[in-house]
Amino acid sequence: MREALSTVQVNLGYRCNQACTHCHVEAGPARTEQMSRTTIDLVLAYALRHRPATLDLTGGAPELNPHFRDLVASAREADLRVIDRCNLTILEEPGQEDLAGFLAQNGVKIVASLPCYSASNVDAQRGRGVFDASIRGLRQLNAAGYGTPGSGLELDLVYNPVGAHLPPDQAGLEVTYRRELEGAHGIRFNHLLTLTNMPIARFRHQLEREGKLASYMQLLVENFARENLEHLMCRSLISIDWQGYVHDCDFNQMLGIPLGAADNAGKRVHLEQLMTRDLRGARVAVDSHCYGCTAGQGSSCGGALKD
Repeated sequence: MREALSTVQVNLGYRCNQACTHCHVEAGPARTEQMSRTTIDLVLAYALRHRPATLDLTGGAPELNPHFRDLVASAREADLRVIDRCNLTILEEPGQEDLAGFLAQNGVKIVASLPCYSASNVDAQRGRGVFDASIRGLRQLNAAGYGTPGSGLELDLVYNPVGAHLPPDQAGLEVTYRRELEGAHGIRFNHLLTLTNMPIARFRHQLEREGKLASYMQLLVENFARENLEHLMCRSLISIDWQGYVHDCDFNQMLGIPLGAADNAGKRVHLEQLMTRDLRGARVAVDSHCYGCTAGQGSSCGGALKD
């Protein structure tokens, strides 16, 4: 059952300057879906009415939405905490030269994808040259104050496994990341978040091609940890797609599973239908991929669910 709403996650569109092999959104340069200004205004109205602690902006590359900066500025003026899920290489795209400064000026928390501290592993997942571009992006963010103790500018990194296995212990891997990135590149960051690769979209297709889907699903099921259920992100988060339809999480969004499917007869629910509704006590729509969030140390958009 749902608890009080703490996070409104907004997918601003599927367009991205990258096409990563593990991307459950199947984002890429050829995608054209983008949230309109009308829908963004509706998101802001909803957030101002329900006052979640966090507005979590994702994509694709959320910064490629032409209304991204207006949304950020308006949310911060309303004293909402804003997270930008940044792929780092976006900082080198034309028109984004001042992005790091804009994010710092508005006190936006950055959650940046860096699936490994190794260039070969990152480039294997995200494309040739992505690791070096990511390091340059991190240096830009560090120069703007991100990751510096006392600056108030938070920079978290995200790890995804390469292949069909669960992520390692988050705390231990953070120590390794910090040693490798600071020692070799002088990079500072606040925390490392480990995410389990979900068996949907591109990663599922990869598993199917390699004949590993059944064994990966078995791995997730065998590592189910009941204690993770209490901390699942879907209990306090809603995920809004680029058209304004609402889902229990962004994985359900990509699978086309509507918010609380059983409670709503499987029909799509638009944000405008929820403006005056309190979701506490509502059921969450689940399916087999949900084992990805409950396996092992657990997984959420905020990293592992337990130490």
